[in-house]
Amino acid sequence: MPVHTLPASEAIGQLAAFDAVIDARTEDEYALDHLPGAANWPTLDNEQRITIGTMYKQVNAFEAKKRGAALSARNIAAHIEREVLDKPKGWKPLVYCWRGGNRSGALATILGAIGFQVTLIEGGYKAWRAALVASLPALAQGLHYRVVCGPTGSGKTRLLHALAAQGAQVLDLEDLANHRSSVLGHIPGLPQPSQKRFDSLVWDRLRHMDPARVVYVESESKKVGNVAVPDALIQAMRASPCLDLQLADAERVALLLEDYRFFVDDSEHFCRRLEALSELRGKDTVAQWAQQVRSGETPAVVLELLTRHYDPMYAASIARNFQQYPQALPCVLRNRSPEALAELAVSLIRSETGSAPA
Repeated sequence: MPVHTLPASEAIGQLAAFDAVIDARTEDEYALDHLPGAANWPTLDNEQRITIGTMYKQVNAFEAKKRGAALSARNIAAHIEREVLDKPKGWKPLVYCWRGGNRSGALATILGAIGFQVTLIEGGYKAWRAALVASLPALAQGLHYRVVCGPTGSGKTRLLHALAAQGAQVLDLEDLANHRSSVLGHIPGLPQPSQKRFDSLVWDRLRHMDPARVVYVESESKKVGNVAVPDALIQAMRASPCLDLQLADAERVALLLEDYRFFVDDSEHFCRRLEALSELRGKDTVAQWAQQVRSGETPAVVLELLTRHYDPMYAASIARNFQQYPQALPCVLRNRSPEALAELAVSLIRSETGSAPA
């Protein structure tokens, strides 16, 4: 059966039409970013691609192509034996590599020869990435946001989770970025995605949103750790109505000690992270905080961090960047409990829809 090709600009809107999406690039290329739901079937793996590339440069293209063909054939055979033998004749995969060339072409040709309805993305991942970037602005600006504002520790992320549990549409950028969006926001053992991967995750989440319904999102900065929120999205967020989440200081400290439990369990890790504040707060202050942490006074340090560092910076940033914050709806939490968050979530959804969540 002949292999069909599809422009990336059309593939963007047709992913659901395929039974599988197959990435024929190396493991490292796939890890950097890939299409939503794509499975990795490397035509050449990481080491093999380096080997063939070296042959191209040091020997010649003909010898490299022969060696590459042999390796590719073995890898494709293994993929077919592992993944394809149970597939029905009507199975329709979408296949791509970096630029839609030899690697995806070889895999697609063999799958097509078997009799499957194979489609190749024209221009491969490179064209897909360009189409995704081009489509993000309209996607981001076509939604209606409610921005959850509030000082550090007020429970913004927890409220997003409570809203999601009640059926609301939620965009949790910190979850997608694997970061809690502050100097101390790195999560031990959990690396952040690449910028390209983050963009893809955001795009994938946005495309599943219903434009007729509100999307709740936290008042993030332009950057969440090392990744940047797409320009069109941050602009739309900053122009949207805001909620002002409020929680008593003692509850904020307790919430942070729960959410950042790894700082309590590993005081030296906390002290090392505090060093990032030396330039802003002075070495003497940071040294004093570290001494208190080592003495078991972590709650007192957290409270001082909130009142002296995070709260003033957050207030200035919100006032500067979120246009509708002066008219924000006050949302006062009686405490940090799941029950209080659920009550607030239900109240917010009712105010938007006129009825309680189903």
